[in-house]
Amino acid sequence: MRLVLAALIAFGFCFGTARAEVPVPPLKARVTDLTGTFSAAQRDELEARIAAYETKRGSQMAVLMLPTTKPEEIEQYSIRVAEAWKIGRKKVDDGLILVVAKDDRTLRIEVGYGLEGVIPDSMARRVIDERIVPRFRAGDFYGGVRDGVDQLIRLAEGEKLPPPPAGSGGHSGETDATQYLFPAIIFIVVVGSIFKAMLGRFPGSLVTGLVLGAIAWFLFGLAVSALAAILGFILSIANVGRGGGWVSGGGYSGGSSSSSSWGGGGGGGFGGGGASGRW
Repeated sequence: MRLVLAALIAFGFCFGTARAEVPVPPLKARVTDLTGTFSAAQRDELEARIAAYETKRGSQMAVLMLPTTKPEEIEQYSIRVAEAWKIGRKKVDDGLILVVAKDDRTLRIEVGYGLEGVIPDSMARRVIDERIVPRFRAGDFYGGVRDGVDQLIRLAEGEKLPPPPAGSGGHSGETDATQYLFPAIIFIVVVGSIFKAMLGRFPGSLVTGLVLGAIAWFLFGLAVSALAAILGFILSIANVGRGGGWVSGGGYSGGSSSSSSWGGGGGGGFGGGGASGRW
């Protein structure tokens, strides 16, 4: 009788533990940080990198940093994330997901079917071991994620994939200045705050506008340059990104970033390809 009672208790404990899965957060942005590790500027910079890749190639990538996946192993949890988020284009399956369980000191790269040719399991493991883990061990989580994202993008660009749909930002021929709007706002927020801290609000905003104008002149010519300089000055002196602007200036705000208008996953499929690691 005691053995039966003990078995029932053990079964109940195991059943209860199995049900206590960490929920998959809703997909609201390309970078979801549930640990408060990234600053607002770091999240937005990562968003900009991934958004530029998506605009150019049509593929999708997402980053999730959370405290733990327990009681599941990261492999089980990350495939649940892939199934829920459906990163990548439907029938192209060109999605990539980087999941980091900070307290568990584990991470995993999930690779969509369509990218397994250029990012096989062995290559995903190299990205983890050579690009991400060394930075994590040094306490540089932003640098590790950034380097991992950059390397995954370089590898994914080696795959011949269908071009982005018309109107999605992918194009040929003359450079479209509108695709640089979001990076320009990030520039104003990050660089503008540095100039204003060094020179004061008005002079710092003026320098921010002039620098942004110089960059636009190099890329697009004089007409766009003047507009960029004026826009940079106005947005900088208006403190965009501080206290209720377009970009959150505080700490963690529910895991989403300034790119809340992103359409989310495109229906991509995953089959367990990728690699895991520890630090």
